[in-house]
Amino acid sequence: MNVITFASRKGGVGKSTLTAHVSAFAHISGHRCVLIDADPQGSLTLWHAMRPNGGLPLRNAAQGIDRLVASAQIDGAEWVFIDTAPTTWVVVQEAIRVATMVIIPARAGFFDLAAVAETVKACRERDKPYAVVINAAPVKREVKESALVTQSRNYFDERQIPVWAGQISQRAGYQSTLAAGASAAEIGPSTPAGAEIAQLWSAIERSIEAINAAQFTPGAAANGDVTDESAA
Repeated sequence: MNVITFASRKGGVGKSTLTAHVSAFAHISGHRCVLIDADPQGSLTLWHAMRPNGGLPLRNAAQGIDRLVASAQIDGAEWVFIDTAPTTWVVVQEAIRVATMVIIPARAGFFDLAAVAETVKACRERDKPYAVVINAAPVKREVKESALVTQSRNYFDERQIPVWAGQISQRAGYQSTLAAGASAAEIGPSTPAGAEIAQLWSAIERSIEAINAAQFTPGAAANGDVTDESAA
């Protein structure tokens, strides 16, 4: 079983949004998934409550993350997706500890980039593979990303922080589909938003395969597939 934790010390970077879209994509791809809402704000829970049918179980972290992850494994889940809050840092660290991989959403701006450091530190201290996903980025013009995104990549590269080669753009489709209790992959799989989520999921799957094959150890290149340009 694989556990994907979405974490960042910065609020408003899109953790709940990405958790919802990525988990829904995994679900419609035929995987047995469980969601854990570890954010007291409950955005993921609100979205889940609006979904018209089941098939994507959600648990509240008040029951204890360790217990919920163990229960999911007993129930035969293939993937567990954990949404976290920026403020409940003790809970976030627990979610990082149980993760197979940590996804760190970050917007392309100074405050968001600087906020990544503490989450990266927590991952490194626990020997957990991680990667930054640039979220809510300016839409590419043809195939060229914005100068702000390029600057963000350079920032992470200088600090040896792995970052996904693709991007999640600022698109109305992400929010409008969530408001309908669905996701970009479910309502508009052929739209630009649907394609971006598909690319991100593909990169996560390849990274998890590499992590599991290598039985990740400190310093191992377990994040390689996430930063592979072929995943863009």
